[in-house]
Amino acid sequence: MPYVRTVKTSSGAVAVQIVYSFHRGSRQIEHIGSAHDDAGVELLKAVARQRLAAGQGVLELGPGFGAAGGAALPITSSRMGVLLDALVRGYEVLGLGRAAGRDEVFRQLVTARIIEPVSKLDSLRVLEEAGVVPPSYATVKRRLPVYAKDAFRQGLSAACAAHARLGRATLVLYDVTTLYFETDEGDGFRESGFSRERRLEPQITVGLLTGADGFPLMVSAFEGNRAETKTMLPVIEAFMTAHQLPDVTIVADAGMVSDANRTAIEAAGLSFILGARIPDVPYPVAQWRREHPGEQIGDGQVFTLRWPALEGSGRRDQVFYYQYKADRARRTLRGIDEQVKKAEQAVSGKTPVKRNRFVQLSGGTKTVNRGLEEKARALAGLRAAACLTAATISL
Repeated sequence: MPYVRTVKTSSGAVAVQIVYSFHRGSRQIEHIGSAHDDAGVELLKAVARQRLAAGQGVLELGPGFGAAGGAALPITSSRMGVLLDALVRGYEVLGLGRAAGRDEVFRQLVTARIIEPVSKLDSLRVLEEAGVVPPSYATVKRRLPVYAKDAFRQGLSAACAAHARLGRATLVLYDVTTLYFETDEGDGFRESGFSRERRLEPQITVGLLTGADGFPLMVSAFEGNRAETKTMLPVIEAFMTAHQLPDVTIVADAGMVSDANRTAIEAAGLSFILGARIPDVPYPVAQWRREHPGEQIGDGQVFTLRWPALEGSGRRDQVFYYQYKADRARRTLRGIDEQVKKAEQAVSGKTPVKRNRFVQLSGGTKTVNRGLEEKARALAGLRAAACLTAATISL
């Protein structure tokens, strides 16, 4: 599409040109003229615009068009038509309108939060700016108890699950976050707890269950002082009950699942693939190194350790997978080298003692913990997963 541009010439003048774009980046430039003052440049721009509009009719839609006495017409309202229409269409395609019982206030609040995530009161301002007549704040507060009911939230979750077409082989992901409140006192639900932002205000814990593509399936809220690891199992059990799922396979990293949580998952009859911590060199890795002295473990090699259940132990057979990655080992060893170097400097008194796992303090004596260093180097590059399922995994 042709357009008008200005460029500085070597003589200090301003040149006005028309640029015609062509296929694959090639361009044709028509030079209109040059001027040394603003008035001359504006005159050349007007000529260029006339050249572009040659042969085209021009509608008289200036400020005074259609107004008595040539006065400008007042703008009485505006609407973000394309945005609003797209959001309403998506809302209906997901089945949320039907699940919410055609609740207009709820739909408007959802629309406002997507446009700009603000408070309930400020959402009314967002709707007004978008060209929607918002409900009153009193109406919003009156509808909130309805939205807080379990049945209402379960209906929304069912609509999302229907859209995601859940099945036995569906992968779901779970994570949590915290929302804090600007108040000094808790009320039994909003309570102070662990905060990654290190906030002291009362908070709540919010758990989100999504599909493999990040599509939200279920949102749950818990007390702010409840541990994150104790939120996952209630959410999954509620989700299975709501959608009649006989079994799920839980996939989580080591930080989300404690030993007690893993025992509870197994007791519930569920399968899992969990990231596992490696406190010591695993037996199959140690055995391989004894049988291959001086050799380097191959990149991507996987070691398997089966842990059959003993009779009367109350648990099922489990399998541990340990994978070695050369690139992971390289990064880990580089970090160990840097930490050991800092530990040696701290022990020699060249730098103050800071947080360093390789500095060992015994009374007033400082030493480098060589045993821990050797262990860390032996584990470099290894990652583990504990499995209670027949699924094939990739670490």
